[in-house]
Amino acid sequence: MKKLSNLFTITPEQVLSAYQHGMFPMARGRYGEIHWYISEPRAIIPLDKFVMRRSLRKAYQKKPYKIAFDTAFQSVIRACARHREVHGEEVWLSDEMIELYSELFRRGNAHSVEVWEDEKLVGGLYGIAMKAAFFGESMFSRVPFASQFALVALVERLRQQGFILLDAQVMTPHLSQFGAIELTHDEYMTILIQALHEDRTF
Repeated sequence: MKKLSNLFTITPEQVLSAYQHGMFPMARGRYGEIHWYISEPRAIIPLDKFVMRRSLRKAYQKKPYKIAFDTAFQSVIRACARHREVHGEEVWLSDEMIELYSELFRRGNAHSVEVWEDEKLVGGLYGIAMKAAFFGESMFSRVPFASQFALVALVERLRQQGFILLDAQVMTPHLSQFGAIELTHDEYMTILIQALHEDRTF
């Protein structure tokens, strides 16, 4: 994964432009500086080849939780601001990034999927929707299957709305079980450009 230096204050417009050019932001530490990254290979989840394991399918069909969209973005993104590892680096969702994505949510660019158990938020994910592309950022789970339920609900929504691309950034063993694949940068950009020429509504 290639890191590109950042010397200036980041704006929401720059975040959107970065996604359009195959980059995404990350920051180290709660107050860490944001850097741009290009991942090669790039992980995506093909919407027409999404894989649901038998155990997940059975659990999802029971519908033990309520699924909602864009009802608790702040709660979701703050729950995702946890310690995680990306290629051996300790990475946090910094306060600056939380504010940037919160502003993008207010503008209608960022979205969240929430998983509720009664009135308790137990899982979810968030990302950026742009034209026919959805850029998944992070997910969390406080009970078994909760984040996976959020992903299933997201895939169903994207299929219904005719989206072309579900970007997952960096491959992990967790993502591979859902049918995620890796593309070269050129292959990824070909699909991304196609998606950005199609109008869709999340």
